[in-house]
Amino acid sequence: MLSIENLQAAYGKVEVLHGISLEVPKGKLVTLIGSNGAGKTTTMRAISGMIRPKAGRVTLAGRDITGMDSHRIARAGLAHSPEGRRVFATMSVTDNLLLGAFPRFTGARPKGDVQQDLGRAMDLFPRLKERRNQLAGTLSGGEQQMLAMARAIMLNPEVVLLDEPSMGLAPILVDEVFRIITRLKEQGVTMLLVEQFAAAALAVADYGYVLENGSISVHGPAQALKTDPKVVAAYLGGAQAH
Repeated sequence: MLSIENLQAAYGKVEVLHGISLEVPKGKLVTLIGSNGAGKTTTMRAISGMIRPKAGRVTLAGRDITGMDSHRIARAGLAHSPEGRRVFATMSVTDNLLLGAFPRFTGARPKGDVQQDLGRAMDLFPRLKERRNQLAGTLSGGEQQMLAMARAIMLNPEVVLLDEPSMGLAPILVDEVFRIITRLKEQGVTMLLVEQFAAAALAVADYGYVLENGSISVHGPAQALKTDPKVVAAYLGGAQAH
């Protein structure tokens, strides 16, 4: 479904990604874990068109989207819920969600039943349902994170990129975010998840990749990575590995 081959990316002359390859099969949840500065967010930005890759190839459902503008990549069916939330603060929760579906109104994406999907998003995120008429800028950080995720899903995408959905959230809200990710997985949504909480990410994922200094150091089924001695030592800590 989403295939990345030998992807290289840089900011100016500083190369961040040194030729990484990964696969996100249809209906699967794949996670990319690694320490701060490893290149996880850069990977997401290079896939979604926020930055232009230096080299390599990104294909979505067999279509080459490498280096395309981000709005064209969204139309092709890739939804990106970016790090740091980025909601439209002066618009209501409902209008933020409908904006996520904008390519479906213009004919760039299959329209389907937008109102039905809006109802489904509200059911998936009950906090948003309660606050559907509120301005997005007045929501708490956790609620804004949920709104960013729900907005991505409103595209009715082929693949969803979730970049650090738990960042800066209280533990109770982290649990809520992962509950929602699990529900999306059960519904067959194809996802690539970048997450600082490696143990939580591997607990919900089908497959995982570990990114170190811009290169993939190890990858495999999530269950196997949870017991891999190197992964346990670097990212899980002894207590979380059991």
